[in-house]
Amino acid sequence: MIKRKRLGQHFLTSNSIAKSIVSEAKIGKNDVVFELGTGLGILTPLLCENAKKVISIDTDKELYEKAKSHFSKIDNLSIELGDGFKKQGVFSIFVSNLPYSKSKEAIEWLANTPFSHGVIMVQKEFAEKLLAKSPKNRRSISIIANHAFEIEKFLDVGKKNFSPAPKVDSVVLKIIKKNTLQKDLIHVINKMFSYRRKTIQNIFKQFGKETIIEKRLDDLSGDEIIDLAKEILKR
Repeated sequence: MIKRKRLGQHFLTSNSIAKSIVSEAKIGKNDVVFELGTGLGILTPLLCENAKKVISIDTDKELYEKAKSHFSKIDNLSIELGDGFKKQGVFSIFVSNLPYSKSKEAIEWLANTPFSHGVIMVQKEFAEKLLAKSPKNRRSISIIANHAFEIEKFLDVGKKNFSPAPKVDSVVLKIIKKNTLQKDLIHVINKMFSYRRKTIQNIFKQFGKETIIEKRLDDLSGDEIIDLAKEILKR
């Protein structure tokens, strides 16, 4: 367990919370569900109850082998071994108890991936970044997430509901896709925030571009930042 804890893997052990997550996913008979991180499989069979198909993937070979054996009789389930962020399959619903170390990568991947909606569990501090309203508390991931999704906090989950127990509490979020962001746009937004103390005029210079805007990122709305990032991308 020590190795997995270092990788940010804390496995949900509460069946009641697992049922709440699956219920909030609103899975219908025509839905293809993608579960990133099979883990101990607490969500997997519940996801299969109403879905057309469930694709569950994990990078851990031992966990993959156990799930493959344990859930072999579920006809609408495909257990896979590999990196879910490299998966090209089509799905309508995303569900994941995200490893803390992969949360930012997951949000950026989802922003670039077409799907309908999802339910994700993340570290409380990360959820606060996604839901931040104050410009000073926003990060690049706040701008990316709020442009890509409607985000709603659904459930607080205490550390005692995991094994091994993390040092922090978690939050379950419901996300509904509203815009798809291309990878190059995501890259520009991240880079803009690495210069957040500079004026927009000076940020543009970092990209070899020009503008007369002397405001800073904290003075702008999320949509205004997205528009500036698109302007930077123009040849």
